[in-house]
Amino acid sequence: MLSAYRVLDLTDERGQLAGMMLADLGAEVILVEPPSGSRSRTVGPFVDGQEDNREASLWFWSYNRGKRSITLDLDSEEGQSEFKALVAGADIVIESSDVGRMASRGLSYEDLSALNPQLVVTSISGYGQQGPKATWGATDLTVAAAGMQMGLQGDDDRSPLRIPLDQSFLHASAEAGAATLIALHERNRSGVGQHIDVSAQQALTCATQSVSLAHLYNAQEAGRMSGGAKLGPFKIRLRSPAADGFVSATILFGEAIGPFGQRLFEWIHEEGECEDSDLEIPWINFVDGVMTGKIPMGEYDRIQDVVAAFTSSRSKEELLSEALMRRLLIVPIANVGDVAEEPHYVERDYWRDIDIPNHGSVVFPGPSAKMSATPMAIEEPPPLLGEGNEALRDAPARELQTQSAKTASDGTALPLSDVNVLDLQWVMAGPASTRVLADWGANVVRVESSHKVETARTIQPFLNDEGGADNGGLYQNMNAGKMGLALDMSKPEAREVILDLVKWADVVCESFSPKAMQNWGLGYEDLKKVNPSIIMTSSCLFGQDGPLSNLAGFGTMGASMSGFYAMTGWPDRDPAGVMGAYTDYVSPRFLTAAIMAALDHRDRTGEGQYIDVSQAEAAMHFLTPALLDYRINGREPQPVGNDHPSMFPHGNYPSAGEDKWVAIACQDDAQWVSICQVMGLSEQLVNLGCEQRRAHREEIDDVIGTWTSQRSGAETQELLQEQGVPAHRVQMSDALAEDEQLEYRRHFRHVDHMTNDKMWVEGTRFSMSRSRDGITDAGPSYGQHTFEVLEGILGYDADRVAELAVAGVLE
Repeated sequence: MLSAYRVLDLTDERGQLAGMMLADLGAEVILVEPPSGSRSRTVGPFVDGQEDNREASLWFWSYNRGKRSITLDLDSEEGQSEFKALVAGADIVIESSDVGRMASRGLSYEDLSALNPQLVVTSISGYGQQGPKATWGATDLTVAAAGMQMGLQGDDDRSPLRIPLDQSFLHASAEAGAATLIALHERNRSGVGQHIDVSAQQALTCATQSVSLAHLYNAQEAGRMSGGAKLGPFKIRLRSPAADGFVSATILFGEAIGPFGQRLFEWIHEEGECEDSDLEIPWINFVDGVMTGKIPMGEYDRIQDVVAAFTSSRSKEELLSEALMRRLLIVPIANVGDVAEEPHYVERDYWRDIDIPNHGSVVFPGPSAKMSATPMAIEEPPPLLGEGNEALRDAPARELQTQSAKTASDGTALPLSDVNVLDLQWVMAGPASTRVLADWGANVVRVESSHKVETARTIQPFLNDEGGADNGGLYQNMNAGKMGLALDMSKPEAREVILDLVKWADVVCESFSPKAMQNWGLGYEDLKKVNPSIIMTSSCLFGQDGPLSNLAGFGTMGASMSGFYAMTGWPDRDPAGVMGAYTDYVSPRFLTAAIMAALDHRDRTGEGQYIDVSQAEAAMHFLTPALLDYRINGREPQPVGNDHPSMFPHGNYPSAGEDKWVAIACQDDAQWVSICQVMGLSEQLVNLGCEQRRAHREEIDDVIGTWTSQRSGAETQELLQEQGVPAHRVQMSDALAEDEQLEYRRHFRHVDHMTNDKMWVEGTRFSMSRSRDGITDAGPSYGQHTFEVLEGILGYDADRVAELAVAGVLE
């Protein structure tokens, strides 16, 4: 699909997923490594017994399959010269070095674009290339603290928890993969490249489910709890006991989710394990009832207690079987081994056997999306160090190819202003993807119905803590910049409007249950009849086929069944689990990348296609090192709190104030000396190596905690960062709102809204050097753009619009 493009990948473990995404989509990706090898080759886990072998890092294997390797010393004139020769024939460069490092080598974007004006350069860093924190040290732990996600995770009587498999820079890498393809689309229109700047802090805030907006919405702050989440006044339990472990039972309310709870209580009542009155629970309007005082605050806890008592006497297998039959929101909490052995992924032909040189066949996660016209060919292994040196150096200079575009641009248009999208998605996993497209200029028409309230409209935070269809932060954040059309889809005339929009669209995105679109006569084959080059995407929890495809579900369930949940916790407690709908935060990046690659293919060939995205499968790429560790070493990741295999001290320490914390990560002995000097620790501790420090864990954690608890997290982070030690206070929404780095990067935008005048949404997770985003409006109210869509886009006259109104199609 992307075979026309060459990518030079200079990243380390902080960015190599981005290059792998492009390689999976068909691009030629050349990993440029120092002579000693990429730093990611030293990152565990490893093939057991080969910890010193630079060809045995399972982390490196996870994110470098399908690439070639060339070794260059970019600190030497010779290496820089060779690299510049490659740049002259490249389309894309991706790098994740410390901010300023490329410029110090004479390899800044300005230097490289002078050699190749069409070049797209993507930089991945902890806080972005510019701003007051741009040069701050950043690790997975400290970025998780800065981006708020960690503050929402863990037991409320202990420090916040990170996911023990480094995730922060994977979010940034996935964002970079999608961002690069958006910039490439613009390059093909204008003929000029640009610099893409991805902030890991901003990328990770997407994993807060928009409670990052709580302070700006004058809403109650969210909180953390083991096995669930605190949203406003509600303690949402996402872990329930089973007879043989744990399950995730989602008990929520509203038009879309409430009926699942009603069906669950009907089953519980059949078994005689709840009261007759429980059949009268107001599953649709429960939240409004609590917010207005009509329903007691403790009623939600009582409902969840009934469910927990019911699940505790049944096995995970029985509960899942009944969930599939009765359409319930109950799934087992799976560990990595469960994921690796799950028959559903075998049925979907997801896994890929790849022959690793000097090792043998290894089973890897497969394509992040199933693409009908251009399926991803995932079969090449990660490269041996320098395996492409001779071939790449001896090859003739590559000439850039001129790529076709739907419409040309003089470089002033928004990058995606020539892309039309019909958005039939809901909640987060789908809308988050089209939100990115809208940010960068795509014309996105969102269709919904006021008779079946979009679940995102019912989820906190609410403006001033007041519920209402237009007051929900999640809805506004996921749908900013889109046009809104409200149709009653039960009317046959509504299908005619949809088909007219399909004729207009380049892309149609839907996230209903599998086969729902076909049942409405709006399947891919139906859409192709009116628009042969249409690109259609379907995004759901487990994909369009396979044994679990009919399992109704949300991202909370995806997180539970995808292996992230069980590993996140303390060794002496039940798993705390990841915050919220974790797969919903990961999968949209892969959907965006697939859409952009399909558009590129369509622009070159005229061929559209159907894209099936399983949110669980896409998110599994954030779990790959643990899956390979299980496959090869038979090892299951265990809950370890905030421990790190190669760093100590490494954790969240108390700060002055109630439930205030600061994250500190010591990467090497030099940083340890700096910590000792800043904190005035005893001389006997200064000379301890990492493992010696770990042996004195209790003593060291106590003295650090005593020191940090006497000052604010802001003071601690400043003092340590001044000495080159990665540290950051654990931020909640109030701290995010005043974060000077986020303010510098315009992360929060106060934009126009139809009923509330102005509302806050988050901005983009990345910036472009030449193009600007188009974020000016919050999410649409019901039918806000009816006339703009029907008259302006579809060309309906007043009589046609009146006919639709009389027929009750328009809402």
